[in-house]
Amino acid sequence: MIFIGGGSLLWRAVRSADTAGHTVDLVCVDDQENVSGNHRILRTDDVNNDYDILRGAATDDVVFSINNPTILRAPLVGSDLRIYNVHNGPLPTYRGLPEIAIVHAILAGETTYGATLHAIDTGIDTGAVFDTEDFPIDPQGGFQDVMVRGLRACHTLFERNLDAVLADALTPITPRARGGGYFGRSRLPYLAGHRANPEYPRAANLGVFTPLYPDLVAALAAAPTTESERS
Repeated sequence: MIFIGGGSLLWRAVRSADTAGHTVDLVCVDDQENVSGNHRILRTDDVNNDYDILRGAATDDVVFSINNPTILRAPLVGSDLRIYNVHNGPLPTYRGLPEIAIVHAILAGETTYGATLHAIDTGIDTGAVFDTEDFPIDPQGGFQDVMVRGLRACHTLFERNLDAVLADALTPITPRARGGGYFGRSRLPYLAGHRANPEYPRAANLGVFTPLYPDLVAALAAAPTTESERS
């Protein structure tokens, strides 16, 4: 199997696959990633341009996208490779960047959150859902708590479904989550406009994740701009 992504969540999944005795053919990361283990590594600015390398490396047709900021497109998507994403957020309600989605979930007063295993299709976080892992949001907990529990839920989904993915034995399910939207970088300028929300301090306190998301930190600290002011 092939992995695309970065960070501790990616490498934890790679180690789990190794421990389970599965073949890790290739790990695709960006130029800044600290690599772990002795696997074949592909450093790439845009893995969408590397289909031939991935197809040549694959001993099966399985690709996992884990903590991967790159939107996957053709020729990878729609090819003979089966590509799965472990998304930190309940789909389809909270599509997009997990850090921005989590802020909005707290602002919305959500009492539960979760992670989703789904197929990657031509949309963004719109592919068939195969499994979910939900957890309650502590009323006193903030961004750090939800993010940590979300990452744990992501790894739980990976381990629980790994054998079924490799056997091509997954069955799509109907997710409990409904509606929602896409929470991408375009929402950043409007976050501070929610400062009057009583949940804002919880949502804006990134804790140990503060150094990882400087753009989010800056947006939360900026002068308020409401989305109604968008031109």
